[in-house]
Amino acid sequence: MGFRRSGDHVYRPHCNSCNACTAARVAVQDFTPSKSQKRVLQANRDLTLKITDSVNDDEAYALYERYITQTHADGDMYPPDREQYESFLNDSLACTQYFRLYDQDKLICVAVSDEMLDGLAAIYTFYDPDCAKRSLGTLAVLLQISHAKKLNLPFIYLGYWIEGCRKMSYKTRFRPLELLSNGRWHGVDNEPVSELSAIPVVNIPNESSVT
Repeated sequence: MGFRRSGDHVYRPHCNSCNACTAARVAVQDFTPSKSQKRVLQANRDLTLKITDSVNDDEAYALYERYITQTHADGDMYPPDREQYESFLNDSLACTQYFRLYDQDKLICVAVSDEMLDGLAAIYTFYDPDCAKRSLGTLAVLLQISHAKKLNLPFIYLGYWIEGCRKMSYKTRFRPLELLSNGRWHGVDNEPVSELSAIPVVNIPNESSVT
């Protein structure tokens, strides 16, 4: 229905003169692979994945603090604050999982995801700014798609997409993409292939390995 969660709040935009915020989701079963996202997988085969049910620890907060300070110092989440962090990323619906990626013993990425009745809702991802070349944001979505497939959940909800917004343009790289309009979900298969690329599914036999 186009709602999102932030901490204890479930919301959706309702502006009298604007409807630019469009809910977006990806159909998990219909993915087709792309060369670029295969390269992301290949480049990150050395990482280890752990899935936990909490993020209220010093290790994860230290990574979040670095991420906000170095990449979002111009945003309303700066300066980072431990109380705000725990409030924002808590498990208020008792359905949240935290995907942690490690480079040996170093935590470099956390993806926060709610497990809903028909899919996973990607809440937030933060990562080590020094690891930008790994495309960890793309990898985080890919891992959630893989996990949804494992759970037989049909969708990944990516939050809101705004046409022309550079920071949200990454969402159009995951195919097939569906947008919510007038209470109905519509596919956008007519978008240029050069703008929309797909992610292959990753097999995760256990919670200790990316591949």
